[in-house]
Amino acid sequence: MTSFARDLPFGATLVDPAHTRFRLWAPGQREVAVDVDGLGAVPMMRNAEGWFEAEAACGAGARYRYRLADGLAVPDPASRAQGGDVHDPSLVVDPRAYRWRHPEWRGRKWQEAVLYELHAGSLGGFAGVAARLPDLAQLGITAVELMPVNDFPGTRNWGYDGVLPFAPDAAYGAPDDLKALVDAAHGHGLMIFLDVVYNHFGPDGNYLAAYAPSFFRTDVATPWGAAIDFRRPEVRRFFTENALYWLMEYRFDGLRFDAVHAIAAPDWLDEMAAEVRATVEPGRHIHLVLEHDGNVADHLRRGFDAQWNDDGHHVLHALLTGDADGYYADYAERPAERLARCLGEGFVYQGEPSAYRKGECRGTPSADLAPTAFVLFLQNHDQVGNRPFGDRLAERVDAAVLEAAIALQLLSPQIPLIFMGEEGASRTPFLFFTDHHGELAKAVRDGRRREFAAFAGFHDGEAAETIPDPNALATFESSRPVAEDADRRALYRQLLALRAAALVPRLAGARSLSAKAAGPACVTARWRLGDGAVLALISNLGRDDCAVDPPKGDLLFETRAGASEEVRAGRLAGPATVAFLDPAG
Repeated sequence: MTSFARDLPFGATLVDPAHTRFRLWAPGQREVAVDVDGLGAVPMMRNAEGWFEAEAACGAGARYRYRLADGLAVPDPASRAQGGDVHDPSLVVDPRAYRWRHPEWRGRKWQEAVLYELHAGSLGGFAGVAARLPDLAQLGITAVELMPVNDFPGTRNWGYDGVLPFAPDAAYGAPDDLKALVDAAHGHGLMIFLDVVYNHFGPDGNYLAAYAPSFFRTDVATPWGAAIDFRRPEVRRFFTENALYWLMEYRFDGLRFDAVHAIAAPDWLDEMAAEVRATVEPGRHIHLVLEHDGNVADHLRRGFDAQWNDDGHHVLHALLTGDADGYYADYAERPAERLARCLGEGFVYQGEPSAYRKGECRGTPSADLAPTAFVLFLQNHDQVGNRPFGDRLAERVDAAVLEAAIALQLLSPQIPLIFMGEEGASRTPFLFFTDHHGELAKAVRDGRRREFAAFAGFHDGEAAETIPDPNALATFESSRPVAEDADRRALYRQLLALRAAALVPRLAGARSLSAKAAGPACVTARWRLGDGAVLALISNLGRDDCAVDPPKGDLLFETRAGASEEVRAGRLAGPATVAFLDPAG
């Protein structure tokens, strides 16, 4: 059977079963030793660029740390696994030990993607996720997307507090357990994506500043502290190698890059994407997806497949709930017009001033991009978990209205993303949770409560005290999704089967024809698909009747019996979504 490995230019590399080479960039140090359990401190040689290197008589499973000149012992920043938590020794790993059962897997085309975002810890770790794969494949999911899994402090975390980007967290399983999950996904015909965080490190367990202070900038700050200095070639190489590591050694089919607007050298993104495209074996389908709050479209014309369409989520959320706090204020006025622009052109904000951002202009033109360049979702980890009580739409929105929105999402040519539990109308919350201790735990708890103190319903500081403590075990345990509605699952299965049969074969080359508001909560949109067929969606997410132009073609789907006859007569009562497909165009 086949094994795969990525030979890294740093970290611990097995030379043979009994010898390991160690390499660390520590330009802030004059002396460094690698301290290997059972061997003691092995001096490392330094070159002029600040790279330290040594070879030691140890093999896979050896525990080691780097010993700095002042005696501080630190884990390897390129650790492939930890012998405990983020402050503990790193482990030498044999990356060729896992034998792949499906080495022939080459992935799936991007147009086929139906993403299912999940948190591995809430589903029982890598083995727990693997056990869910048959159910997801049967539902019609084609791509599982893991929230970040690299090592974070404690045993529970969203993953965005990670500090060791190459090490799967031991709370979820060993490196080979993660490879087995990826392998199992491929065996079920599923792609599997990983969310990676290259814009910051977490607040606990990051030792880089102690030996490589030039890893960070002193002139640029982010919400998480000093910015990572992507001007430095060593830093760029570190993160490019990380992306290649997950794609080549772990055989992930794609990566989702978190909050890249916080990367102060955006040219690195295109450089990294180009290297990924040049490195991955010919014939493999690899997909790169951005999260970018700035709505910068240029990356999507280069090496990236798509971007999370936050605008699409925000305007749909405003329509469904009436929320107007925070960034929803930018979508509360004329929401149907904004939704139509999202369906027709991708971004809502393409250079217009944002009231939420105090008049700052946001976004760049996106109308020339294919609809598949945008990932559309009704919920995700951020948009549920960053609410004070982690409440889901099933808890707040009338079922018929929500089902009309689900049909709009899943039958749109944009790529759909489903957040774990949506398919069963789960009402359990998804809360923000961490496993910090001491002063950091208090700071996280108090900071989260301050964050919401200005929101509606939290104007008296006492109300904010009811927000669950992120560090409490009960907060994590209550965030496990529970399927509650078999009818909702049947709707998802029906819509995804319809998407796969009628739309996916036609999505390559799809382009928008028109999109407009037909009422305060009603939109109509038309696309010419790749084979010339025309898809029409008419969606009324309100209660008032809307006048609409009757489309041509055959009925594809309706959320309410009789809705298609209404549309053919020039009106649509809400809530309802109706889809027509005209093969003749």
